[in-house]
Amino acid sequence: MTHPELMMTRAFELALSGLGSVSPNPLVGCVITKDDRVIGEGYHRQYGGPHAEVNAVQSVQDPTLLKGAEVFVTLEPCSHHGKTPPCADMLVRHQVKKVWIANTDPNPLVSGNGIRKLEAAGIEVTTGLLAATGEEVNKRFFTFMRQKRPYIMLKWAETADGFIARKNFDSKWISNAYSRQLVHQWRAHEDAIMVGTNTALHDDPKLNVRDWTGTDPLRIVVDRNLKLPKTLKLFTDDAATICFNEQQSAQQSAVEYVKIPPTKSLPFMMGFLHQKGIQSVIIEGGSGLLQSFLEENLWDEARVFRSETTFGDGIASPTYGTNSRLLAQPANEQDVQGDKLITIRNNR
Repeated sequence: MTHPELMMTRAFELALSGLGSVSPNPLVGCVITKDDRVIGEGYHRQYGGPHAEVNAVQSVQDPTLLKGAEVFVTLEPCSHHGKTPPCADMLVRHQVKKVWIANTDPNPLVSGNGIRKLEAAGIEVTTGLLAATGEEVNKRFFTFMRQKRPYIMLKWAETADGFIARKNFDSKWISNAYSRQLVHQWRAHEDAIMVGTNTALHDDPKLNVRDWTGTDPLRIVVDRNLKLPKTLKLFTDDAATICFNEQQSAQQSAVEYVKIPPTKSLPFMMGFLHQKGIQSVIIEGGSGLLQSFLEENLWDEARVFRSETTFGDGIASPTYGTNSRLLAQPANEQDVQGDKLITIRNNR
């Protein structure tokens, strides 16, 4: 007998293969079984390309086996015409027997309509299979749809004595080479990366993907009074950059200047990014910008590297240790070649 949990677990593994390539679409994997054996599998590989169910169906060598088959899909099959035809209609056409679904789709264009199409055609549907895992896999998409903002990830490296940089803002190198490579992998997975004025000024970062293979995230800098010199890499290398500021809205070459209000500016920025279809953003510093997100409780996940290095003096890391909301969250710790990576989820 086919083990439903095992099949859905495999579908999640497939879904995660699309990380960094499918946004603003969700991560979706699909496994098809017939007579207790897998006959097809697939995942959503690229935004605008075929969905997971289509790729899984096309992988079946003998299409006649699809009649009476069982389908395990991590997210409710779509029911509307977007860049591709409805997957629910395709499953109906192939006369599958049963569809197992981890999560219903919060997209208003779907939101149960795919399930209703399947059931109206006489196909048995079971939802909620490993739903908690599905929530984790599609945390970016679900946050984007439900809260109308990107999934917000805070990231910083701190010394053993609690500093994020030296007094002169120099932060090289707190974390080790393995940790820094991991950060580039994360950049390839997320839609955007944001830094504050001091980080842009003193580090002059490119904010791209280097020690990994993947797509560069959209770069964002907060420069409220437009004090940053136009000679910085963020403004001169022709890669797309958003500059949030309180002075003007304008497009200058590859840089989009977006005027923000002096108060409640963080929710405004996140709302603007939502409108642009940005599903996730990494806040990489500096300390002041990170602290502001913590104080407004406007974050979903924090990833903190704590090294064995000490500075003795410098710019203090965000005071998450005294932030009761953050302290109340369970933390996961892992060793990265001597650095301690602390991951905390905001359960609000």
